[in-house]
Amino acid sequence: MGLVTSTKYLLHARDNKYAICAFNIHNLETLKAVTSTSFESNSPVILQATPGTVRFAGADYLVAMAKTAADKYNIPIVMHLDHGEDYNMVLECLRAGFTSIMIDGSKHPYTENISIVKKVVELSHALGVPVEAELGTIGGVEDDLSVMGDGVYTNPEVAFDFVEKTGVDSLAVAIGTCHGLYKKKPQLDYVRLAEIRKLVSIPLVLHGASDLLDESVKKCIELGISKVNIATELKIAFSAAVQTVYHEKPAENDPRKLFTPAIDAMKAVVKNKIDLVGSADKVTRISH
Repeated sequence: MGLVTSTKYLLHARDNKYAICAFNIHNLETLKAVTSTSFESNSPVILQATPGTVRFAGADYLVAMAKTAADKYNIPIVMHLDHGEDYNMVLECLRAGFTSIMIDGSKHPYTENISIVKKVVELSHALGVPVEAELGTIGGVEDDLSVMGDGVYTNPEVAFDFVEKTGVDSLAVAIGTCHGLYKKKPQLDYVRLAEIRKLVSIPLVLHGASDLLDESVKKCIELGISKVNIATELKIAFSAAVQTVYHEKPAENDPRKLFTPAIDAMKAVVKNKIDLVGSADKVTRISH
């Protein structure tokens, strides 16, 4: 069926109180783990690549692999730029065929964030591609992204103004999650999330969902989250499996024998997250 945009699938998730996972991938093996498991679960899926991954693998390679998976499995697969850092990166990904874009201007002053996002929205919408933005800042470290402390929480009234002025299609909100693993138990601001949901109609995105308790993820979905980002837990499962092979067979030099257990380990995490967010068996219920 080819790659799709995320719009109708996130709206269906919003209206039916479930979420769609967005899994960060880095290469062929991680992409195969995510897409094959999504097919087995009959779930729509969003593949995410950070700017670091785009530089590592190449935007054209990522799109070509994602297209191959979409044709092979005939499920809705979105190719999404995660935390796009500037206009040139967005342009590169759009030219390569990405079907969803995040532009992250959250580190800039509010008016500058609006200006950055609005420019990307105008470009992307002209090509029929939806845009995600972030308001507030989410703490932690992921790839090239590093925010010290707990970040700055999203103000609900400002979120309404931001969406109105930018025309963005989905919004990543800061409610106490962080990128990477948690050093202490997160205190999520559910009241804030509920208030944002009352004021903002577009799908809301939860960044930093790796290492969150299942009940916390479920509550966020109940309160209005439609897209759940998973990155760190995937990398940990993959790398731990490779390390296990090296430990048991230190002379092993065949990449296929290193990566096969790693793919299986990642598939188990992907399956768990798809079941957690409630997107399994949703493909047949959404009109393509």
